Amino acid sequence: MSSSITSSTAPRVKPPALRAGDTVGIVAPASNISRGDLQAGCEALRRAGYVPFYFDSILDRDLYFAGSVERRARELEEMFSREEVRAIVCARGGYGANYLLEVLDWNKIRAHPKIFVGYSDLTTLLTYFADTLGWVTFHGPMVAKDWAHEGGVDEVSWQGALARTSAWEISLDAGSGASALVEGTGEGILYGGCLSILVASLGTPYEIKTTNTILFLEDVAAKPFQIDRMLMQLKLAGKLDGIQGIVFGEMLECKQTANIANQGYTLEEVVLRIVGELGVPVAYGVRSGHVTAGNITLPIGVRAGLTVRDGRVNLKILEGAVTAAGKS
Repeated sequence: MSSSITSSTAPRVKPPALRAGDTVGIVAPASNISRGDLQAGCEALRRAGYVPFYFDSILDRDLYFAGSVERRARELEEMFSREEVRAIVCARGGYGANYLLEVLDWNKIRAHPKIFVGYSDLTTLLTYFADTLGWVTFHGPMVAKDWAHEGGVDEVSWQGALARTSAWEISLDAGSGASALVEGTGEGILYGGCLSILVASLGTPYEIKTTNTILFLEDVAAKPFQIDRMLMQLKLAGKLDGIQGIVFGEMLECKQTANIANQGYTLEEVVLRIVGELGVPVAYGVRSGHVTAGNITLPIGVRAGLTVRDGRVNLKILEGAVTAAGKS
């Protein structure tokens, strides 16, 4: 079921904040998951003070999917409908969220704005919720991935994004892995996700909306020429026009060969050929999405300021991404 696009000038719908003791609904809208990883992630959520909840059908398998498209759609709708579920966190990405776009009951979902967290293939839902429902969504750690491994979650940004109702700053100090590519300052709506999924939206009714954004781009195991091709596709499609800044992720395993010494160039050099002359600040290495550790939670759909100066990166979230718990 399709839905009309929300005006870019309309106020964003912010979900209620997540608090200790709240129930977190876990969903698998894309690829199948293992019971062990799910249980490990749930235990980590319990230690963090939450009550994890999922349906037994989450472990279903259909080819490389977490069960049929009908199962995955009904699971997601039910999590939004259940009053006790205060936030929805995806178990993993993989592939398959695009199947849900035409079968979800968007009116049912629209009636229950909640925190929705994921990355990778879930970029499809993060951006659609943001563009069409006008919601703030969250590019951040998933249950059977980051929560399931020690050190997988950046807890400061998780709390900042999901619990704080005022402005805050993402820590990008010398040990964060973030680096400066193009100096400058920019302010816009933080938006984006997995590069390959963003590009896959082009030419569809679900095409991404990038004007006046601080555009976040990340991917995993894509070769430099593939990153080049995807960035060029965004450029040729006009999706880099009107942006206010670019933040690249860690770009995990995005290299030409297993032996990086044989490559002879860096991915930073590759991306600069395309984005270096846009006249906007460009940062690289912000660990959100596919990362080695400490997955940062980025709120999609809120105002953000990016400053790249003197080799340093500063990313400020200029407004709270959530409302006070219990308010809409």
